[in-house]
This record gives sequence, C-alpha cells and structure tokens, in this order.
Amino acid sequence: MLPGQTELLIVLILIIVLFGGKKIPELARSMGKAKLEYKQGMEEAEEATEEEESKPKKKTTKKKTTAKKTKKSTSK
Repeated sequence: MLPGQTELLIVLILIIVLFGGKKIPELARSMGKAKLEYKQGMEEAEEATEEEESKPKKKTTKKKTTAKKTKKSTSK
C-alpha cells in the first residue's frame, strides 16, 4: 500500500521542521553514501559466495567413534 499525497506532504513538513532546511541536503547525501556502501557490500558478499561454490570441495574423513556402555554393578 503506497502512501497518498497528503501523508507524503505531512512527512516532508515534519522532516523540515525537525532537521531544518540546511541539514536536509547533508542528511540526503549521507543516506545516499550509506546506500552505496550497502550495495557494494552485498555485491562483495555475493562474489565471495560464488567463489566458494566454484572451488572444489575437499573430501574429509570422519573418524567413527564407538561409545562403550558400561553397566555399574551394585552390591549390597
């Protein structure tokens, strides 16, 4: 559900009142930089995942361990 024009106008007025006209461009610039860094991080993570998947997997051998069950004898 998208907000209507009235809701957007109210939000914009609140932003102007809270941050002032001089701070809004600075705030928008910092939000843009944060978005760019987020996208770059996501791309790096995807590349790392693709590299991991393309590497041949090493075979690992598991040692089988057997648990010995011992019965405790009770003497009276």
